[in-house]
Amino acid sequence: MIVQILYFAGLRERLGHASEQLEMPDGVTDVAGLLAFLAARGGEWEGLATVRNLRYAVNQEMARPQTTLRAGDEVAFFPPVTGG
Repeated sequence: MIVQILYFAGLRERLGHASEQLEMPDGVTDVAGLLAFLAARGGEWEGLATVRNLRYAVNQEMARPQTTLRAGDEVAFFPPVTGG
């Protein structure tokens, strides 16, 4: 299953990627599994799974860790937005 992943704001700078297309390994079926898979890359990627108040969307709809992923989905990760 291939998904498109988008990284926004500070995550983009921290990880050095604005987007990527990934083939998900067997067993990765939801957002939580995708985060664990990305964190297993090590380095800065490990911190992705521990970003406080990390937000995610699947196909431009806010999602939860247990949101199921399907082939062709677009998954976006972004830090919480603050205003002032």
